[in-house]
Amino acid sequence: MLIHDLDTPAVVVDLDKMQRNIHDMHARCRDVGIPLRSHTKSNKIPEIAHMQLKAGSIGICSQKVGEAEAMVAGGVEDILIPFNIGGAPKVERLLRLARRAIITVTVDSVETAQGISAGANKDGGSVRVWIEMDTGGKRCGVQSPQAAQTLARQIVELLGIDLQGVMTYPSRPEAKPFLDETVDLFTKDGLPIQTISLGGTGAEQLSKDLGATEHRAGSYLWEGLDRVRSSADLNDERCPLRVITTVVSTPTPGRMIIDGGMKTFASYPPTPYGHCVEYPEIKIYGMSVEHGHVDTSASSHKFKVGERLTWIPLHQEMCLNLHDEVVGYRGEQVEVIWSVAGRGKVK
Repeated sequence: MLIHDLDTPAVVVDLDKMQRNIHDMHARCRDVGIPLRSHTKSNKIPEIAHMQLKAGSIGICSQKVGEAEAMVAGGVEDILIPFNIGGAPKVERLLRLARRAIITVTVDSVETAQGISAGANKDGGSVRVWIEMDTGGKRCGVQSPQAAQTLARQIVELLGIDLQGVMTYPSRPEAKPFLDETVDLFTKDGLPIQTISLGGTGAEQLSKDLGATEHRAGSYLWEGLDRVRSSADLNDERCPLRVITTVVSTPTPGRMIIDGGMKTFASYPPTPYGHCVEYPEIKIYGMSVEHGHVDTSASSHKFKVGERLTWIPLHQEMCLNLHDEVVGYRGEQVEVIWSVAGRGKVK
């Protein structure tokens, strides 16, 4: 089958471009001298995770327990879930996973750690734990090196908690005093700090300079429009994920409608929502649930109903999460159809 034969809208991946991105990222990390842990929330597909592992990733990240379950079912054996896992149902699932694979989670409160420990006391098992620190990203994380030390003291002896280190995101030069003081406090207390995990695509050298023992990155895989910020800066060779659509209406001069809308691309501001590979001058200026509204006024091409167009979506990860499958191709030949095993796994 050729990609031209696919029904639309279809999410497709140029395998050569994707594998080049994987190779290049791992080569950069080897050159820098820092181990890479690939974040799979960008792709949610175990088969792609195995490609990343084969290229040199020391493990993967999955953002939710459900994503990790899909990865373990797909044969992945070392997974970080950089998320505070709360509630008995999630903890029970977490501990079941930890019997099948090496599972690490992050915590930034004693309550989260105690919840995991209570589950381990009830059902057995343990998980590796890193303390998450907020070093300026203003997401989750303890707010000071002293808070990290206090939390480590509180949880290090808890049943089911295998404290191993710390993590933060993103890697920032301003984080160095925070990180250095945390390492010093942990070392003086004899607290475990085998791992210092930092992250962010493009920050590999910075993570190394800050003293990280591993670097986390995921968006390097797709490098979509959201990453490169504007169509003018877009390098087609860096963006393997595409959406193929069909023109379904040309109601007025300068405007057409395609068969992919919010449920295909994800409605994610700002516009233009996607970059047209064949005609970069046209823009998706708006979306309804099933339709994409395209401004064609800047193009001399006369678009016709039935014509097919290829788009690089604004946010590739959100786009992929809307689809059951993705088609991998080389040239024009369909090579593989993958189930998006981790899509919708928000628990």
